[in-house]
Amino acid sequence: MKTRPSQREAALDSALGVLRDGGAVSLESAARAAGLSKPGLMYHFPTKEALVAGMIDHLIDGHEQQLIALLPGGAVGPTERLVAYLRWSLNSDHDAADLVMLSDPKLRERMIVRWAERLRVWIDVPRDLPAEQRARLHAIRFIADGCWFADATDVLPLDADERPAVLAAALELL
Repeated sequence: MKTRPSQREAALDSALGVLRDGGAVSLESAARAAGLSKPGLMYHFPTKEALVAGMIDHLIDGHEQQLIALLPGGAVGPTERLVAYLRWSLNSDHDAADLVMLSDPKLRERMIVRWAERLRVWIDVPRDLPAEQRARLHAIRFIADGCWFADATDVLPLDADERPAVLAAALELL
């Protein structure tokens, strides 16, 4: 027997769809997109901050599933996590919904903190590593961030045929 996705999950998907379509997310626009009444949406997300935080968590939950699938078997350290992040950034589809943490100027600071907390395990470079290794890992992270951001904003993203060579060049840094 198939189960329906919860209204909460459907509402999050719909709200992210509003961002993908270039709209502004509000309780009203999210409810409308999900086919819910505003009180129906507010049952799950009583405030816009709760909605945007839910959108961030929902999006990153999906990203983390993809990232975990890219990890090698065995011991996993910061290098393996950053390589998974690099591969994910270069080989996954990204769009305006990935910028949900920037979607509301009033919430931006708090949502950036939430975004960083959720992604820290994937992109943080430990301070106790040797300086040269730290520099290389930071370079990998910023290459990945740049590719992800270019895709999410659609501002000069890499062509598909360029991505393997960029991935290879980035991996050579390690």
